[in-house]
Amino acid sequence: MGNISKQKRDDLIMKIGNIRSFISTAPQDENTGSLLTYLSELEKEVKSKKYGLVFEEHREAVDELLDTHIPVLTEDKDLFIDNGGQINFLIEGDNLAALRLLLKTHKGKIDVIYIDPPYNTGSDDFIYNDYRVDKLDTFRHSKWLSFMNARLPLARQLLSETGCILISMGEDEVAALKLLCNSIFGEENFLGCFVVQTAPNARDYGHVGRMHDYALFYAKNADSITTNKLKIVDKKFSYKDSNGGFNIHPLYNSNEAFTPENRPNLYYPFYIKPEPDRNGFCELSLDKIEDWIEVFPPVSVKNSVQFVWRWGKPKSQDNLNVEITGYKMNDGQYRVVQKMRHTEKLIRSILTEKEYITRKGTAQLEEIFGRKINFFPKPVGLIEDFLRVTSMSNSTVLDFFAGSGTTGHATLKLNAKDGGTRRFILCTNNENNICRDITYERIKRVIERENYKDSLKYYSIGYIPISDRVYYEYADELLKHVKELVELENSINFTGNAEIAIVLTEEELEAFIENVSEYEKCCRLYRGHDILLSAEQEAKLQEWDITICVIPDYYYRELEGGR
Repeated sequence: MGNISKQKRDDLIMKIGNIRSFISTAPQDENTGSLLTYLSELEKEVKSKKYGLVFEEHREAVDELLDTHIPVLTEDKDLFIDNGGQINFLIEGDNLAALRLLLKTHKGKIDVIYIDPPYNTGSDDFIYNDYRVDKLDTFRHSKWLSFMNARLPLARQLLSETGCILISMGEDEVAALKLLCNSIFGEENFLGCFVVQTAPNARDYGHVGRMHDYALFYAKNADSITTNKLKIVDKKFSYKDSNGGFNIHPLYNSNEAFTPENRPNLYYPFYIKPEPDRNGFCELSLDKIEDWIEVFPPVSVKNSVQFVWRWGKPKSQDNLNVEITGYKMNDGQYRVVQKMRHTEKLIRSILTEKEYITRKGTAQLEEIFGRKINFFPKPVGLIEDFLRVTSMSNSTVLDFFAGSGTTGHATLKLNAKDGGTRRFILCTNNENNICRDITYERIKRVIERENYKDSLKYYSIGYIPISDRVYYEYADELLKHVKELVELENSINFTGNAEIAIVLTEEELEAFIENVSEYEKCCRLYRGHDILLSAEQEAKLQEWDITICVIPDYYYRELEGGR
């Protein structure tokens, strides 16, 4: 059978079209104009979506602000953490404005987005237009959906073609969120839903004790996500040690006929660093290093026969610290062990590891600050594992509901483990000074404590009024904030950096050329797109081997029509 509702809608649209044609041929006056407007509204209503998520749309205070103002970034230079390595960013302000700004610098460039937005439980976790939305608000669900619907389409634009997004959510809105995400990201790009055990015991929420949350997983384009990206590696050590005894494992050759005499190329020492890391693992080398301990294959308890290694020296060298690791036993002796099993398996949809319990995240935060904190962030281990599954070693990670900064912490930790160069962008408001006192302070302490080779720039969002003004009347104000956008887009730092410079006006360019000898370390100059170099100026820069990078004109292109 055909779709009866569609047939009726098509019939109505045809009749509206006939009426419009009749009115259009009649003498035109104010009444006919109004009638045509009414017909357009009727046609829009008839054509509106009839399946899926339907909700009352609401406007936020920030919507009104963005109608008449343009958001800009201003750096708080006193909060710059300069520790070399990757430059990461923390943006303080409304995340809708932050997303608008990021579209200027990172459209199609974000690899992974993780967010933990308000769960809209009807308690005090969701603030809308400066008011906390409670269960008595009859529009609380539509307000929440309007709030998310304003942000998720922007998030999708930020994702690269191989990018993906993970959204943590509670019971109250997970069903509505999935329908919303289907409409924004496409049902065909739904990769799965994680069920995460968040409490060791059930919490009393009525008839069913609740002890889990969810995480919806979507791709920008599911066809571009390789299966390997969705796999985790199951690694298990193959050694056993009990009461000083040592069982032979695959790194040693168990064939008793293989002796040091008849297999001399398989009998050689590893050198092991005496000081293990916090997990008890030691660095290994096949080259003799002063003060390192020499470790030969052990003696078999059974026959007192020395065994040779299973691998020759070249293969061991290739797999050193990948398949093989040093380990310090309880008896003070050192062992060389092999990571035996590296089987890949699909990540599970139900996550029950103890490291994912919410109170673990609270404990981690309190350990960092050394005091009681009334905050319930996700555990670092959960976000780290999400990033391990979804990111590449050089991915850009975004969290625009950053809260206490767990995503930034997890990115730093994962980089330290696998040698990655991932960088993060965090966005959060500053309610109760959370951005400055918690998010920033956490990242600062973690970098200092672990000596991560990472830096952080702190930006605040401000607003420049544009209503009733043409572009040239506020263009100079915008120009003062272009530097931050260039830094954000290119992950660079101009402040105190002798290797790069920026000129945004003709006067600044002339001053730079005139004093170019003072910039002997400068190798890159960023210039505004509308600043033209003379042949003499260009020759001077070439003489000093300075590369010119043109600042794009798309930062404020949508405003330039008023010039």
